[in-house]
Amino acid sequence: MKGRSLSALILRRILLGVALLFAASVLIFGGVEALPGDFASTYLGQEATPQAVKNIRDELGLDRPMTERYLGWLGGIVQGDFGTSWANHNSVGQQIWKRLGNSLLLAGVSALISIPLALGLGMIAVLYRNRIPDKVISILSLAAISLPEFFIGYLLIQFFTVQLGVGSFPSTVYDGMSLAERLSAIVLPVATLVTVVLAHMMRMTRSAILNVMSSPYVETAELKGISALRVIAEHAAPNAVAPVVTVIALNLAALVVGVVVVEVVFVYPGIGQYMVDAVTVRDMPVVQGCGLIFATLYIVLNMLADIVSILANPRLRHPR
Repeated sequence: MKGRSLSALILRRILLGVALLFAASVLIFGGVEALPGDFASTYLGQEATPQAVKNIRDELGLDRPMTERYLGWLGGIVQGDFGTSWANHNSVGQQIWKRLGNSLLLAGVSALISIPLALGLGMIAVLYRNRIPDKVISILSLAAISLPEFFIGYLLIQFFTVQLGVGSFPSTVYDGMSLAERLSAIVLPVATLVTVVLAHMMRMTRSAILNVMSSPYVETAELKGISALRVIAEHAAPNAVAPVVTVIALNLAALVVGVVVVEVVFVYPGIGQYMVDAVTVRDMPVVQGCGLIFATLYIVLNMLADIVSILANPRLRHPR
């Protein structure tokens, strides 16, 4: 079978990403609509009369068929209009973009720290495989994987903020803060996210490099007397790029979604906290808009991982 052209494969991945995004929009809208509770009843309180509840539902268009409301919502999204918050009547899009920067700062700094550490620790684990450094790294990574984000966050708050009196809580950022002040405010949330994703990336990096280490060209390099570190860095690691990039992208996607829990724990003013606050009052346009942003980031990161894998691994372009 002839190898498919590179451009055709990349276009196929992009079209698949668009299709997945459309499917995600349907699931998000339908899933939010299926949530128990009603905004009108929550907003008006227990003393609300049925007529008052009906008036608000009519005003918000909740009396229209769900399909019609979905198409109207999707049409607005395509034009960049996420609608208006039911709770405070502010533009959902403006609030999302304002808070998205805070969330991306949190996820971006965590990624800049965790990716080099994961690659370095993974290579060290391979270099000293089945020896003390490898076993210590494996034990610590398993411990980190077994602990959920919120528990790690509370441990850091208890130790650094309560016991030692260092580290800011809540992790507040606001307009006018310098970059240094922002970085100082997010130390504990970043440490929580790094602890969570670092273990996954490190273990998968180790596995990918070990898989390549059994290849004939690596054994040839070892027989030539090349040092183990050079064999790993110059021969094994470059050929493990595709699986490592995929793992990194998946963990970055998980990192972006994982900020929801961390933002709630540290009362951080990001898009995750915004969405959780909206869920409590059944502010559906906000929940749907935030959910679609998270889905978009997740799908785009996975799509980029597929494209990088195609570029890095010629075998994917020339299947048997």
